Amino acid sequence: MLLLSAAILAAPVVAQAADIAPVLAPQPRPADADKWTFSMAPYFWAAGITGDTGVFGLPEVHVDESFGDILSDLDFGFMAAGDARYDRFSIVTDIIYARITTDSATPRGVLADEVDLKTETFTAMIGAGYSVIDEPQGRLDVIGGVKIWYTETTISFSGGPLGGVSGTDDATWVDAVAGVRGMYSITPSVYLTGWGLIGAGGADLDWDVMAAIGYKWNDAISAVAGYRALGVNYSDDTLTNDIVEHGPILGVVFHF
Repeated sequence: MLLLSAAILAAPVVAQAADIAPVLAPQPRPADADKWTFSMAPYFWAAGITGDTGVFGLPEVHVDESFGDILSDLDFGFMAAGDARYDRFSIVTDIIYARITTDSATPRGVLADEVDLKTETFTAMIGAGYSVIDEPQGRLDVIGGVKIWYTETTISFSGGPLGGVSGTDDATWVDAVAGVRGMYSITPSVYLTGWGLIGAGGADLDWDVMAAIGYKWNDAISAVAGYRALGVNYSDDTLTNDIVEHGPILGVVFHF
């Protein structure tokens, strides 16, 4: 069962969820607002996970994994966000991909010598925003969008009577999300930022909150450090994913 619980761990490196421009703070109005401005942000989210998961129609397993536990099985992960803005209007996107592989000897080795488990998760969010507050010292955006989730789990046996047997369980769903994000400049270089989002659709519930402090090195580069938590509750006939991911988040934002 512990192996089966790892099947859903792609969602946390995900995280994961989620997920509206996780390291992008909406910057104060530029001197020339009548032109497009863009931001790109690779980021790192050291998220652990708690909750209940299940695959292949098997009973749910309670998961309580730290980021260190997940990192030891992580093959590859990619996280990046983007932002395009014109005056008070903005387009935001967030893409996350993770692949996790784990293997273990089976109890007593009767039916198989070893079982391998591979999980891949992809999430893509795109949304549009409008600044209801747009002042030199800060900004508050109202955001709405959609988030696509895809997860695939493959289990393979080697050795014994089940050697060579494998199976795949996957799911794709779309959630609508809405909320706010904003920033407030403490000094010309230091600012506070955060967001709160909630939604549903394919999932019964999909939410995401973050609070962080940022430092603007210059007009082209800034950095953000904070804490993020994301939850999703999805289930179908064979797969259950009712989890909360949470942990520190670090990012570098490039403005142009």
